[in-house]
Amino acid sequence: IRRITRDFPPAHFLFKVEAFSLLAKTGVEKYESDAFEASGYKWRLSLYPNGDNKSNGNGFISLYLVIEETENLPPTWDVNVSFRLFVLDQIRDKYLTIEDGDGAVKRFHWMKTEWGFAQLISLDSFNDTSNGYLVGDCCIFGAEVFPLARNCKWECLSMVKQPEDNTIIFKMDHFSKLDRKYYESSVHTIGDSKWKLTVYPRGNVKFKGKALSVFLELVEANKLPPKRKVYAQYKLRVRNQMNDNHMEFSVERWFSATSVNWGYPQFMTLKVLHDPSKGYIVCDSLIVEAEINLVSRVKRFS
Repeated sequence: IRRITRDFPPAHFLFKVEAFSLLAKTGVEKYESDAFEASGYKWRLSLYPNGDNKSNGNGFISLYLVIEETENLPPTWDVNVSFRLFVLDQIRDKYLTIEDGDGAVKRFHWMKTEWGFAQLISLDSFNDTSNGYLVGDCCIFGAEVFPLARNCKWECLSMVKQPEDNTIIFKMDHFSKLDRKYYESSVHTIGDSKWKLTVYPRGNVKFKGKALSVFLELVEANKLPPKRKVYAQYKLRVRNQMNDNHMEFSVERWFSATSVNWGYPQFMTLKVLHDPSKGYIVCDSLIVEAEINLVSRVKRFS
């Protein structure tokens, strides 16, 4: 592997991660960027913030180039490219360039859809602020796929702590008269995603008739780009209207098109909920809340 520095940025893709330490603490094995186009094909970067342990990447940042939309290619397709991956030194405004030392051409095909470096850069070197790779808990990676064509796209992943207007308040009046299976709150935009609460007054599935069920849902998750994930660290809460002894649970979850909601089918028993001395239902009204304290946000730039 050859590592050199250069002044000018990669030709095809830059990927900025804000609050990198928070991303690493979520426990995600890898984060895949949105797709970008280069050399007439679609690609994405696959980042392992804590290293790809399956490929001897423990103690390193691992980064791979992945070819996408291969279902549109002929059955016997293969794509031969030479590529470089980058890490920006933000102090000296120089790009650490990582590539195969002999400039080898890599063959992407149906059995091998990604190439890259399990040991892109050691975590010790990466976390040493004097090296400039992680500054203000932000870092920037990049990619070039040859033959070169200057059509660079930016993607910025941010981990936003305590976003503005971060609480969904769902007041359910005339609670004893509610007869539908479930009810949904209005939609709230928190970070750059839309969210809503779904409440089953008499429980759902196996807890029907036994418990209150409460879920947070990512609205329009089916419109996310392929493989996009949205992280949320949040609290689900039933407000105690007599004192501050609220019933609440803390949750952290990556949402996606295949995992659109998350919560508790057995949030609290109906016996506790309807006990007048507990203070959860007052004047036949129930207040359910979701407080999102950390959320991921993605911005793309041309």
